[in-house]
Amino acid sequence: MPIHTLPIDVIHLIAAGEVIDSLGAVVRELCENAIDAGASRVTVSLFPDRWRIRVADNGSGIELADLQQAATAHSTSKIDDREDLFHITSLGFRGEALHSLAQLAKLEIYSRPRQSSDGWHLVYNHQGEVVRQQEVAIAPGTAIDVEDLFGEWAARREGLPNLNCQLRQVQMAIYHLALCHPQISWTVEQQHRPWFQIIGSNTTQQIIPQLLPKVREEDLQYVELKIAPRGGEGDGGMRRRRSDRDDRFRYSTSQTTAVDESKIQLTLGLPDRCHRHRLDWVKVAVNGRIVRAPELEQAIVSGLARTLPRDRYPVCFLHLQVPPHYIDWNRHPAKVEIYLQQVEFWQAQVARAIDLALNLQSEDSDATQTSRIGKLLAVAEQQGAYHIPQRSIVSDGDGLGLLELRAVGQVLNTYIIAEHADGLWLVEQHIAHERVLYEQIASAWQLLPLEPPIILSHLSERQVEQLQQISIAIDPFGEGLWAIRTAPAPLLMREDIAAAITELSLGGDLQAAQVAVACRCAIRNGTALSLAEMQSLLDRWQRTRNPRTCPHGRPIYLSFKESSLARSFRRHWVIGKSHGI
Repeated sequence: MPIHTLPIDVIHLIAAGEVIDSLGAVVRELCENAIDAGASRVTVSLFPDRWRIRVADNGSGIELADLQQAATAHSTSKIDDREDLFHITSLGFRGEALHSLAQLAKLEIYSRPRQSSDGWHLVYNHQGEVVRQQEVAIAPGTAIDVEDLFGEWAARREGLPNLNCQLRQVQMAIYHLALCHPQISWTVEQQHRPWFQIIGSNTTQQIIPQLLPKVREEDLQYVELKIAPRGGEGDGGMRRRRSDRDDRFRYSTSQTTAVDESKIQLTLGLPDRCHRHRLDWVKVAVNGRIVRAPELEQAIVSGLARTLPRDRYPVCFLHLQVPPHYIDWNRHPAKVEIYLQQVEFWQAQVARAIDLALNLQSEDSDATQTSRIGKLLAVAEQQGAYHIPQRSIVSDGDGLGLLELRAVGQVLNTYIIAEHADGLWLVEQHIAHERVLYEQIASAWQLLPLEPPIILSHLSERQVEQLQQISIAIDPFGEGLWAIRTAPAPLLMREDIAAAITELSLGGDLQAAQVAVACRCAIRNGTALSLAEMQSLLDRWQRTRNPRTCPHGRPIYLSFKESSLARSFRRHWVIGKSHGI
């Protein structure tokens, strides 16, 4: 057959199949339009037996003149010319979704603009032309009905995954939009029966527990990092805060002003409290849409290295909000892959945000302001010999700040009791010291010569290769004997250096070797410490990059808030009574 130009209707069908390829794609496209319209509530109704989806919102609505051409090919209110493609500030902009749905299904739209008292119901044919139009009484907003999806494409229906898989795709599409736009409330129904609901909140820290029921809000840390325009020089205005609705980056068809300031919003599961069996909850969004960004995902995983237990993975949602001219969305029809400028710069900013989230000061921020009970108790206790000191944050020189932890004792020669403004902590001395030593060793790994060398016997060929892999000098020294001529610096003065070298020969990469050295050199449980030694360890431990867990992923401390202690001892029973409080 000679080469020829395809008919326009075939071209449109091919394009429609690229944009709409499943029930999940329908939900995603219609919900993105609702978000662009400024909706704060979205209702999704599914009727899988009829291949029907209905998405209703309370957004700005659509004027009648716009409704009449909304489903024609490449019709959009989001952009005007080619320059606008490089300044995208909305989720939709190509004008393909409604036209594709008209070609692949029966399409109807109900809409009423907020400023109008007239609502309209329009029905479209497969070319996106209006075939029926009538005035209706509806609330402000838009409802779009898509029925009999792929009704004329039997092969497409048969090639789709089973119903449960498709419903899972719909669920994930809504989850992703809820993460990117936490201020929006979602109601999802199947066959007129409730399926799930997501209540809008200030930040993603309140959204994730609704999506992962075993995760609590206190298991997560929310960090916001503001960065100077154009990638920013200097410190970028780093700060932690609870964002409010007025400060949130919004998407709307009426918003055409480019973002003047870049921002990172990170919601991180604290590694001592929250992690997963699979790497399925490291999610990255850019300007309101979840995208595949392997470089940024790797930066997250690397930033949490040696903080999680073995074979466990983080819970993390990263949202980059950057000026639109730094992004090219025209890489994939579903807009899940992008071209992002200055990737290495963003990787460094992600590392900074993770450091901030893991800092122990977060334990003393947000809602842990001293409670009314705590204040009353503190007033009374000032007259006694022992009282709760005022909260204090001590600067560590890097701007992150340290909690003022005061060592007051030791339990079983294993746990350090530390007092701070809101209660007390138990710190496991061995793994706290292990974290300190590991970060020191990792930043300054050094092999020093042994004089005389250590002689080991009965090493297998694999053990010899392992020592060579981590750059320890080893030579044959006779039948079945090996001379170890260099060793990690922390091991040189230890009496058990031979056993330590043998342990290093048993496997693992350089990082695993550094962990093993730190573990062997750390203070042993059962060792009595003076108050000065305990205080020194607490101060050094707080300054580590990842103070929440040891390099094996075990939690280092257990916190008891004063308000919780007061409840445990029923101290609130005497508040306001004749007990001097």
